[in-house]
Formats: sequence, structure tokens, C-alpha cells
Amino acid sequence: MQILQAFFVFINEKMEILKIAIQKSGRLSEKSLELIKEAGINFNNGSRNLVSRSSNFPVELLFLRDDDIPQYVTDNVADIGIVGENEVLEKGYKVTTVKKLGFSKCRLSLAIPKSIEFSGPEFFNGKRIATSYPKILSKYLKKNNIKAEIHTISGSVEIAPGIGLADGIFDIVSSGSTLISNRLKEVEVVLNSEAVIISSPQISEAKKKILDKLLFRINAVQTAGSNKYILLNAPNENLQAIIDVIPGMKSPTVMPLAQEGWSSVHSVLSEKEFWEVIDQLKDLGAQGILVIPIEKMIV
Repeated sequence: MQILQAFFVFINEKMEILKIAIQKSGRLSEKSLELIKEAGINFNNGSRNLVSRSSNFPVELLFLRDDDIPQYVTDNVADIGIVGENEVLEKGYKVTTVKKLGFSKCRLSLAIPKSIEFSGPEFFNGKRIATSYPKILSKYLKKNNIKAEIHTISGSVEIAPGIGLADGIFDIVSSGSTLISNRLKEVEVVLNSEAVIISSPQISEAKKKILDKLLFRINAVQTAGSNKYILLNAPNENLQAIIDVIPGMKSPTVMPLAQEGWSSVHSVLSEKEFWEVIDQLKDLGAQGILVIPIEKMIV
């Protein structure tokens, strides 16, 4: 690991670029790369490359194991990292969480064999728990005054109860299908996690400015993703009522139609709000309602 760190430091020496550590493979890696591309940042990513530099923005990607990212950011080898919040908390390094990204959501939960009755957290007193996240689990047990034996293992945690290694497990749960296939049931959610951007405490002012520009782009992408552009035809007698239902960012754009007594209304709504107001719009006589995705949105 020290050789790899020295390699990254050498190739970035004296270069004023923002170094971003991301997971080298897996779903979180795919989502991270997708977000960066949607932010208009181009880069070449060979399958065996450890480093990829953008051709149109002062950033460089470092492809690493997810559990190594917090340390690389702490050691200032990478300026920022995109990683699961669970890894940040488990490693315990001194990093700053800059932004929660809203994807790669999961939870860290306690689970036990399906056939066993769960009486509450006190069930784990005197029990053996297998996990890959001993620090997070230890904090939870201490907070709840539970004395349990922690078995730290890497990978295939869910098989531990079946082979007699542990009475329960503490692991990542996403869909829950892995628990079901191993005849386990989730009994206690300890932590909800998602992808986050973390930064080094020693990040320079120059690189902080690059980070701010990157965050601006990411915010524009994410705001657009949760909003829709809506166009509809409205009868003039109900125009004000329709405007009250879809006020938009400031106010809707209203244009008269060729047909007398009707106007075209253009606005922006969050997708959640749209489904909540669609029936109101129809009741007010709105017709020809179009909902269009927004690629980028600057607020």
C-alpha cells in the first residue's frame, strides 16, 4: 500500500488538480462514474488503469478498493473520495463528509436465524455476533449496554450462524435476499448508509475551489434528476387556480394559445409533487399535460 501511495504522490507532484478516489469496481463505482460523466467531466478509463485524468476539468480519478479510500483521503494522497458512509464510520479516519449523494443506499443490521424468536436488543447479551464491521457494532453494543462476543470475519458473514460460528450476524442489507437464502431474518437496523463525498482535512484552498465547482455541477445534475418540466393547456377561467397548484421555481410561464380562452402553462415541479397534484390539475380542466425530463438545472 505504501508503494501505491508513493506512486500516486509522484505522478501528481506539483500539479494543481483535484484527486478523486473512487471504488475500482462494483455498483458504487458505476454510479460514481455515471455522476461524474453527467457533470460534464470527460475522462478515459482503461480497465487496468489506476489513474485517469480528465481532458476538460482539473480532476484525476484514482481507482481503489472501497475500504482503502478513507485512509488515502486522510493521508492526503487523494483530496476527496466517493465511498459508502459505512466505510467512513468503520475506518474512523479523520475526514470531512462534504455531501451525501443519495445512491448506493443500504443499512447495517443485526440478523438471526429465522427459526429463533427475537425479544429485543437484549437478545444479544452473551451471544456471538459475526461481522465485517466490528467498530460500528461495538459502538452500538456499548450504547445499548449489551455484552456480546464479536467475531470479525471478511466476506460470507451470512453463513456464520449456519456453521455454528455465531448466533447472529451484523452486516450490510440491501434487498434482504441474501438473508432469506441463508434462512436469516433482519431484527435490528443499526445504521442507514449511502454514498458520500469525503474530503481531506488538509485540502488546499486552490483545490477547495475546484471542489466547489465540482459540487456545483453535481448539485445541478441531482436537482435536475428530481425535477420535471411540465407543460399543459389551461382554461383561462381556472388559470390562477392552476398556477397556485404548480407555482414553479418563481412563477410559471404563461402564454396564450391560438384557441380563445386557453393558455399554455410551463413550470418545473419535483416528481413527487407532480404525482400529488395531477388529480387537482385534471379537476381544474388542464389538458395536454406533458412531463419532460430535465438534463441540468441551475437554481
